[in-house]
Amino acid sequence: MRNLIGRMIEATPGLVIAEKAMNGRFALDKIPRVNPDIIVLDLEMPEMNGIEFLKERKKQGITIPVVILSSIAAKGAEITFEALSLGASDFIQKPSGSVSEDIHTVKDTLVGMLLGYGGQYRRSQGRKVVPSIDFTAKTITPIAHGTEPAKSSTVSQILGSPATGPAKPLVAVRKPAKTEIIAIGISTGGPDALRVVFANLDKDLKVPIVVVQHMPQGFTNEFAKSLDRLCPLDVKEAEEGDAIQPGRILIAQGNKHLEVERRGGGVVAHLSDAPQVSGHRPSADVLFASVALVYTNHALGVIMTGMGRDGAQQLGTIFKEGGMTLGQDEASAVVYGMPRVAHELGHVQEQVSLEKMARRICDVAKAVR
Repeated sequence: MRNLIGRMIEATPGLVIAEKAMNGRFALDKIPRVNPDIIVLDLEMPEMNGIEFLKERKKQGITIPVVILSSIAAKGAEITFEALSLGASDFIQKPSGSVSEDIHTVKDTLVGMLLGYGGQYRRSQGRKVVPSIDFTAKTITPIAHGTEPAKSSTVSQILGSPATGPAKPLVAVRKPAKTEIIAIGISTGGPDALRVVFANLDKDLKVPIVVVQHMPQGFTNEFAKSLDRLCPLDVKEAEEGDAIQPGRILIAQGNKHLEVERRGGGVVAHLSDAPQVSGHRPSADVLFASVALVYTNHALGVIMTGMGRDGAQQLGTIFKEGGMTLGQDEASAVVYGMPRVAHELGHVQEQVSLEKMARRICDVAKAVR
């Protein structure tokens, strides 16, 4: 595994292997000498495993970011989020368990995380960062006419529009009204960023929140639980038919699209196995399109750190319907991909730093309009 990952890193402009270690103990011994910008950490290792390493790292005050390699099993998800609670920044799922000879299939994700978190750390240390990757070019899968899944709603019609961006600035068809839902799209850098945002939300925020965080199947339930422990509002993994209600945050399941649908007298979550959109399932574009359809000018759309452009196009639909839109700024985003595309398309009304995002979300949501 070390050799396979090493070859992927060596083949990437802007990345250099500082050193390799066969377990956490050796890694701790080598860190002062090689002074890396980022650490890729397995959880299953002899002598000192990943969790033990993270505890010792914390004890020693080491601030170098850590990306976890995690196996698929449910137990793996539990341990992964223990690792995140101990200070790891993010994780990558091994494609086929502990020994993954097909690790190359996650190369783009791994490289994006290393350049994103490593670059952010270098900047914090006052060191130069050489741009070496276009974070907006990853996972771009245009949705062609006639290829969207057949559905009873018109969300598929919205998604079927060519993703070429507006020829002229968007003009909202109505003025913003009282916020009745908050929709967030986020990817690489998301676990850390959402912890910051959710920990600082107002406990009296009476607006439901729906979230697409790109994450593998089997991990989102533990992710929701980990966020619930630090957030003053209730956080849970979305299930089919869950009510969209004030004081509740729903996290999209891995490998399932999340939409909102009006049923009877209320609005509920709908999960879908429809094909990937913008290279993802769940897709922020799918969520934003459904939110714009159901809530029109009563929605607040937020796009945050992540590779690619998922969510950027349909954030514009929320804007066009008269909703409010926020985007994370470049300085605070681990990967300024998704929010950059949305901003360049003119779909972001206001760019906000991660530090101020929770406050701004609450203020916009509570504003009388």
